[in-house]
Amino acid sequence: MRTYNLLESILFPPTSLQEEKLRKTIQGKTILITGASSGIGEQLAIFLPQLNIELQLILVARRKEKLEALQQTLQSKKVTIHIISADLRVQEDMETLLKFLHQFPKGLDIVVNNAGLSINRPILQSINRFHDFTRTMAINYFAPVQLLLSVTPLLQLNHGHVINISTINALLAPIPNWAAYQASKTAFDVWLQSATPELKKVGITTTSIYLPLVKTPMIEPTEAYKHMPAMTAEHVAKIIARSMYTKQLRFKPWWLLFGEISSVLFKKIIDYFLYKNMLRR
Repeated sequence: MRTYNLLESILFPPTSLQEEKLRKTIQGKTILITGASSGIGEQLAIFLPQLNIELQLILVARRKEKLEALQQTLQSKKVTIHIISADLRVQEDMETLLKFLHQFPKGLDIVVNNAGLSINRPILQSINRFHDFTRTMAINYFAPVQLLLSVTPLLQLNHGHVINISTINALLAPIPNWAAYQASKTAFDVWLQSATPELKKVGITTTSIYLPLVKTPMIEPTEAYKHMPAMTAEHVAKIIARSMYTKQLRFKPWWLLFGEISSVLFKKIIDYFLYKNMLRR
């Protein structure tokens, strides 16, 4: 596990985890994790079996070989690992997943919506790349909406819990070069906020986890990220695990409040400096 430098230690303080409470909460539960073959999803899938309790994990991702390796490593007498190789942007794959999920007679207990796609590209470089926008909307918005619409009755059986892995960008003022990503993540964030009272009415809890930069394979192609402060996927896995028993409505970094306030109070100033910065490029 990568250790934090001084700045990261301040920005991302340790997460206190009451493992006994977590064990009691998820003992015998069925947990679905999307985007499970790497990064945050993989680390969560690795962490939960270490609790030494009976569990069913349903791991969903595109890379079948990675899922098979996880299954071989994590499967035990107490932990049953189901794997589904699926690209949730592809309707046929989504339908295969949903058909599989509806075979569980006792339904689902927890859905961790973690699969996502990040794109950092200026609009003027996207003139002939409309697919950037359809791809991000497909995985970051339409896929989780379709998934949750289908599994809501399965979650309702167990007073289930939806945990959405979101981004701090969804709570901040829009920034240049991130139109495809920020629009798609914000779209689902708003959808879930709107759906939460309705889901709560039928006994389903929701948690939105707003994350800053996280060191995962998804950010590797972006050169600018290599020297920026970032959380580890292992740390985020503990935050997700903690939310399983706290069932808090939202998690966000302690310092994000200042960014949210600035996005409102100083929006014109921020827009001005962003515009000036774009002119210098």
